[in-house]
Amino acid sequence: MNGEGHFPEGDDLPAHQLVEGTLAPIVVLDSQLRHLYVNPAWVEVSGLPASAFLGRTLGEVLPDLRRPDDVLRDVLTDGQPREATISGTTGVASPLGQRLWRAVYHRVDLPEQGMCLCGIGVEISNLRRYLDDLETAHQRLALLDAAVTRVGTTLDLETTCQELVDLLAPSLTDLAAVGIVEEEFTDAPPPSPGFLRLRKTRGVAPTGMEWVLRQLGGPGPYVDVPRGVATRHCLDTGRPWLGNLASDELFQKVTVDRRRTEIFRAAGIHSFLIAPLITAGRPVGVVLLGRAGSSQPFDDDDLVTIQALADRAALSIDSARRYGYEHTMALELQRALLSEPSTPHPAVEVAARYLPSGRSVLVGGDWYDSIPLPDSRTLLVMGDVMGHGFQAAVAMSQYRSLLRTIAASDAGVDRILDELDRQVAHLGLDRLATCLLAVLDPGAGTCTAASAGHLPPAAVRPDGSIEVLWLPAGPPIGTGLGGYESLTVQWNRGTTLLLYTDGLVERRGTDIDVSVQALETLSLPVHGPLDDMLDTALARLANGAFEDDVAILTARRRD
Repeated sequence: MNGEGHFPEGDDLPAHQLVEGTLAPIVVLDSQLRHLYVNPAWVEVSGLPASAFLGRTLGEVLPDLRRPDDVLRDVLTDGQPREATISGTTGVASPLGQRLWRAVYHRVDLPEQGMCLCGIGVEISNLRRYLDDLETAHQRLALLDAAVTRVGTTLDLETTCQELVDLLAPSLTDLAAVGIVEEEFTDAPPPSPGFLRLRKTRGVAPTGMEWVLRQLGGPGPYVDVPRGVATRHCLDTGRPWLGNLASDELFQKVTVDRRRTEIFRAAGIHSFLIAPLITAGRPVGVVLLGRAGSSQPFDDDDLVTIQALADRAALSIDSARRYGYEHTMALELQRALLSEPSTPHPAVEVAARYLPSGRSVLVGGDWYDSIPLPDSRTLLVMGDVMGHGFQAAVAMSQYRSLLRTIAASDAGVDRILDELDRQVAHLGLDRLATCLLAVLDPGAGTCTAASAGHLPPAAVRPDGSIEVLWLPAGPPIGTGLGGYESLTVQWNRGTTLLLYTDGLVERRGTDIDVSVQALETLSLPVHGPLDDMLDTALARLANGAFEDDVAILTARRRD
């Protein structure tokens, strides 16, 4: 090998044709890892002439390459060939950015040079890029799959929005925030003409950047968005907006208040992506994402992935919002109807409670009532319309009105249920209901009760003992089957009758009859106000949030 770095011919081997004509980079290094020879392929890859390498190490010539010097020294030491990886950038620009070579090194003895190394490499940048892209695609598909199980686990709007931002950050962004289109303006004046109101719902930011979320969109729970800003453009067109490595002018398209550009700059945010939340062609909100510091700008794959996630989340968010409206209407209706039962006869003391489920935004069809009858008697009513939501609450009001009308006939409780069942079936109400009626007669000291598929009442004695009064069980109201039977028991002074819906005792995995029988083990205050008895019963049976709505009604003879 001469001083110009040419590979010498062998006895019968045209070495320079093989070595200098191959597309694979080949180098020869001395024992100090200095270059003795580089072939034309390596010259082309490096962008430097061969003379730039001779007598110098790779680190001296191309400092941006990561070098396997330890591996090369091991080859020199024991003579065993080894593979090594070289990565980084050379003087030749590449669309792949970082380049990658895989090389094998052999120890050779050359005349006049002694122990040397010969390295032969092949570039695998495209393969590495392919594998990286494949892994990225796999991760994003996994993220889309995760959205199905992680976003929309409840029908609560705030929870759903929090689940969305938690999915997006830090997987795809540093900062994420959700704004929901506000259509009801009950707690604030409506926005000015031409403006659209967004309710700031949930956001997430890295530690130390939470203040950006607080400043985003200004103080208060709402931001009124005019036409011409990026957020409004997304909502009006249904298309995402991307601002990479944004200038101050571009930042000003993101925020309503242009002074907030300084906030973004102070936080180190350099890129924004705003994706609309669209369902059935109608915008329900936007999700805003920001990248800061050393994070890369958003690319086309980010745009596609984030919009796909936004499309999936929009369905859950819209469902949560609609059910939230329905829940509010149904709850207001039910509370209005149950604000107070009808005034019982003065000889009877009554107290009641209604608790919506702690685990659902849907209101049920539970109802109760107390209706005064002739001869100092009082009719107690406890019912439960099957189903949940506004329609169940409306059906409950129909049942309640019908029963009040029928009760005015002063018929027996079994005949009242028969007539209620007949009328409901005739009217074609599409929701069945269970119902329990009990007539308290202080003069006779009796309680006469009948059940249409409802859970039995319980009698709380003056000594604190509790007895479940198992009744003949008739079919639910609305079947048209009728055939209800009544049962009369003694109702002594100091005894409290307790009526309830299944939400009080029903527990997942436990037979309902077992749960009802367990009422007899409760210890309840019997000598104080009925409200104390109700509060104690609810506290001891709750075991956390009730899984269904709870209505409970108590009555006893007034002293």
